[in-house]
Amino acid sequence: MRHAILLATLLLTPAVALGQSAAERLNDYPTEARADYVFGCMVSNGESRESLRRCSCSIDVIASILPYEKYVQAETVLSLRQGSGERMSMFKSSPMTDAIVADLRRAQAEAEIVCFK
Repeated sequence: MRHAILLATLLLTPAVALGQSAAERLNDYPTEARADYVFGCMVSNGESRESLRRCSCSIDVIASILPYEKYVQAETVLSLRQGSGERMSMFKSSPMTDAIVADLRRAQAEAEIVCFK
């Protein structure tokens, strides 16, 4: 039941970014979320000044493509996919959740091209 409510929330969340300017969309990620992404990215790419620059660039590119609300949805789905059991299977094989994650993966691929070349 809780997972059905979460899925409904993920799918019925209004598109906040429609009325926002590019600058507002770029700044809709909270500092904590940006810092969390950069820390994780740096762990994967080396803890150097260069990786700080590239990882910061990466989250900026992702934020310019994907509204924060969609980012949170994708991260939530990815987290739920790590669980096991029958209830979690809906997040592993649903076309709707696949589309949510695919949007994040496309934004990450763009960030990789722009920031890590």
